[in-house]
Amino acid sequence: MNEASQFEPAGAGHNRKRNAGAPLETSWFEPVGVNASAVERRAASLPARRSVKKEFQAAWLVRAITCIDLTTLAGDDTPGRVVRLCAKARHPLDEDLIEALGLADDPPQVGAVCVYPTMVATAVKALAGSSVPVASVAAGFPTGLTPLKQRLAEIDYAVGEGADEIDIVITRAHVLNRDWNALYDEVSAMREACGQAHLKAILAAGDLRTLRNLYAASMVAMQAGADFIKTSTGKEEVNATLPYSLVMLRALRDYRDFTGFEIGFKPAGGLRSAKDALTWLILMKEELGLNWMQNDLFRIGASAMLTDLERQLSHYVTGRYSANDRHAMA
Repeated sequence: MNEASQFEPAGAGHNRKRNAGAPLETSWFEPVGVNASAVERRAASLPARRSVKKEFQAAWLVRAITCIDLTTLAGDDTPGRVVRLCAKARHPLDEDLIEALGLADDPPQVGAVCVYPTMVATAVKALAGSSVPVASVAAGFPTGLTPLKQRLAEIDYAVGEGADEIDIVITRAHVLNRDWNALYDEVSAMREACGQAHLKAILAAGDLRTLRNLYAASMVAMQAGADFIKTSTGKEEVNATLPYSLVMLRALRDYRDFTGFEIGFKPAGGLRSAKDALTWLILMKEELGLNWMQNDLFRIGASAMLTDLERQLSHYVTGRYSANDRHAMA
């Protein structure tokens, strides 16, 4: 499984080849125990032991912008709102700030725009000519409790509308019952429905009860062909946390050791500040290295974070904090 020829081509808007997956192999995760106290200590130590200052911090904040999945998933979404969001995705920083940061030759764009399936066509049109992919939540988001046939049809619709990435939701009951065959078959079917679109599997970490369950669900989703594993829908009571993220990153590392292939990671829900962005970037660097600080392997599901990233970069340039409404998100 570690030969490049066994990996499928990259989808539209992506540089990284698809995860071809692997047969379900419970020996990769069933014997693995997770020491919750050790995980908590390791997670707590990261922001305390590492810091990034001055021009290095500014560079990391720009990197964080390029990793954001800029998202609108509201019941009152309109085509106009999606068009404005896409304009922000193409130009997340104003021209004066870009000039001051020395980025005029290569201005940053966000990692992706994420919308409901019915808004995909609007986003695709608004982002035409850019390098920003369109992602769509599908498969019964956020609960994943609609019939599988219906979830597959929703994925097929979003892909047909032009989505480059599909964020699916797993059935939590499969994990809680430790029914790994059912989980593997479900994710495999959704992976097939995605075609060339990249699959991001939302594990809903806060609903899985134990870290051991989370590690196992991460591994099964990757074996079934997920190109990214994602912490949360943002709708759970507990969403992205450093301990959850650490366990998932260890699964990513182990999957790479088994297959030679690198899978992406996306924390979502509860991340709002530039400080959060730096903390998760530190986590990626410490646990997985520089490769996982690029947006083909790391995304942040936190649209509200963009305002604070802009404010912090403005402070770096001017020495003053501006009002939030000067950096309104879309």
